[in-house]
Amino acid sequence: MASAHVRGARSNALFKLALASTALTGISTSAFAQDAAPQSAETAVVDPNEIIVSARRRSETLQETPVAITAVSAAMLENKASANIGDLQGAAPGLLITQQNSGAQAANISIRGLTYADIEKSQTPTVGVVVDGVTIGTNTGQLQDAFDIAQIEVLRGPQGTLFGANTIGGVINITRTKPTMEPGVKAEFTYGRWNTWAGKAIVNYGDGETWGVKAWYFHNETDGFYYNAIRNERAGGSKGDSYGASLLFEPTGSGFDAQLTVENVVQSFEPVVSNLTNSTELFCGLIPANECGRNNTTDLYTVFTLPAKSKYRAPNATLQMNYDLGDIKLSSITGWRHSKEAQTQDFDGSSSDLYYVDRRQKYTQWSQELRAAGNLFTGFDYVVGGFFFHSKYSLTQWTRFFGFDPSVTPMEFDQNAQTNIGKTTSYAFFGDFNWAFADKWRLSFGGRWSHDNKKLTNSFATQGLIGSGDANFTKFTPKVGIDYRPNSDIMLYASWSRGYRSGGFSPRAATALTASTPFQPETVDAYEVGAKFSLFDRMLDINLAGYVSDYKDMQQNLTVPGGPLGNQTITGNVPGGAIIKGIEADATLRITPQFRITASTAYMKSHFRDFITCGAYAAGTAAANSCGAGLVPFDYSANRLIYAPKFTGSINADYEIPTSFGKIVATGGWRHISRYDEQISQASLTPTVDGSGNVTGVTVNGNDPRVRTTTQDLLDASLTVNFDLGDKEAYVRVFGRNLANEKTSTHAFTVAGLFSFGMALEPRTYGATVGVKF
Repeated sequence: MASAHVRGARSNALFKLALASTALTGISTSAFAQDAAPQSAETAVVDPNEIIVSARRRSETLQETPVAITAVSAAMLENKASANIGDLQGAAPGLLITQQNSGAQAANISIRGLTYADIEKSQTPTVGVVVDGVTIGTNTGQLQDAFDIAQIEVLRGPQGTLFGANTIGGVINITRTKPTMEPGVKAEFTYGRWNTWAGKAIVNYGDGETWGVKAWYFHNETDGFYYNAIRNERAGGSKGDSYGASLLFEPTGSGFDAQLTVENVVQSFEPVVSNLTNSTELFCGLIPANECGRNNTTDLYTVFTLPAKSKYRAPNATLQMNYDLGDIKLSSITGWRHSKEAQTQDFDGSSSDLYYVDRRQKYTQWSQELRAAGNLFTGFDYVVGGFFFHSKYSLTQWTRFFGFDPSVTPMEFDQNAQTNIGKTTSYAFFGDFNWAFADKWRLSFGGRWSHDNKKLTNSFATQGLIGSGDANFTKFTPKVGIDYRPNSDIMLYASWSRGYRSGGFSPRAATALTASTPFQPETVDAYEVGAKFSLFDRMLDINLAGYVSDYKDMQQNLTVPGGPLGNQTITGNVPGGAIIKGIEADATLRITPQFRITASTAYMKSHFRDFITCGAYAAGTAAANSCGAGLVPFDYSANRLIYAPKFTGSINADYEIPTSFGKIVATGGWRHISRYDEQISQASLTPTVDGSGNVTGVTVNGNDPRVRTTTQDLLDASLTVNFDLGDKEAYVRVFGRNLANEKTSTHAFTVAGLFSFGMALEPRTYGATVGVKF
């Protein structure tokens, strides 16, 4: 898959052990009680061993929801000293969250092998991040801060019926704390390795009954964990601020509540990349010898990039309203998000000035959802609604290519800057129904009708208009499931659902035809069976799931003829698609009220089907074929899907020790992630030649090994000492993440035989936090 930012370029034993651990110890991290503000009915804890989730826009217990879901509470995030939702990686079966610094708060999120590793706003994520009911429409902005989170639900598999079209991999559903309506403060200060520090505070106030207001301010700052050998200083530093307020209004006895939240996020950071160029690529001959042929593990942490900076500002607002009429509950969620980004970046990763860009973009989205929920008759409940979404964005990129003079800005160097202007308008109608048609049996069914209009204009400053496109996409995505509860402690279920991701236009198109030709939607048909068990008087919860995902019309970056360089990179559809199969398990064992063990595991097998594109093969003459002059079919069917590790597993333990002054909480965890690839690329090539010596096709023998991670065993631990001070509480926490000091990439990319680069996993880090609550 081509990078978003390079314009025009192109353990079987461990698995058995983890399953055994799950069966013995038991995941769902939902067992932890929340110490945040009192929650709404959708997130309130009903007893110490139960939690309510809203995965299906209803208030249901985790164990009675026929969906593969992991719920993560505020207490777990706090005990782990989580900085952002990226610390969930490996904690839920089949979930990867890695950060890339080519966009502010940008995340590559993968669930069950489905991902979108790009930051361009002409396409949408495959995994939805939903904050207080509002979907974030791009990868930028998804890496949310963990301090003010009440609960996170990780829903695996297509969730299009209730969460929208672009959730074919799943959803990360984030609920933040509500105003408590009482005076109170929660504040903490953290200092850690790399001169990293953060100060965060939340203040609550209200009349205790009908209204409450919450205000917050978060600041994060670090010098970065990279070392720039050219400048002899730390690199990759960042600074961020988030501030805002939320007003909750609940008139007593009215059945009505409204919450308005307004926020602003301001961030600046140094985007750096590590040089992975080797002797097979052109740029290796243009850079110092010590900067070429470096490895993709320990060498990642020394960089040679020219100075660069990113600035990001993202105000947003959400209005939630609910009106309970008794037989029916009406809900409205209005969301607005805006972002402005200005980022320079040295993509070739060397001290030579070869490929340096300046990207300026703006993005705005509006969304409105209306829902009605209730019981049509005894044993039959429903959620129905409508959804509207509109977004627009503009991107201008100046490129200094072979400039060899960093004193000349990209704006001065590039007099033919490329501009994309895009718009999306979507609306949908949906319904989701449960029918208890027989004793202990329940049928779940529903669907979503979606319509998307996509527009994109692609132009250059002096060359003028390349082309523009305007297309409509309409899809109905049904789902059906059945569950059986022989008793209150066991549920068995099976389901089929179809996920849909809209089509669009290619921002890197170089001809009028390709700029105006849309790529089509992709779909996933997901078949799942599962079981949920609550055993030994709720001492042990075990959840199992098995699935097959049939991925069709997959959107990939393809090489086709045309453009000033003879060929161009566009987004197109791979008819063959892919098949992904997996089994997952998660469990929680509550040994005592103070001692809990959680575990998860996921095993996945995936392969492409007939993944054939067009490309140029330098050696030999291309035979006449459908690809066009000079190009031949390239068969990528042997390549691995990206961000799709065969095995992930985790075991975590939390032990709480009561003391005369409060309590001590010790937390330790192990997360195992087998190696995975980060880009569809080329390792070696095998040509097929006809009798005349003409090349008729090329077989790609896997992805480039430089874009493959190592196997990761991530060890994390923390110790929190809580002090009860009357009606106040103070705490001191020491923590460590990645204690085994694993070193590998989180994102890597090769660029059309020119150069390659990567981004690194944060190495061993540690620190301490002091905080108060009252």
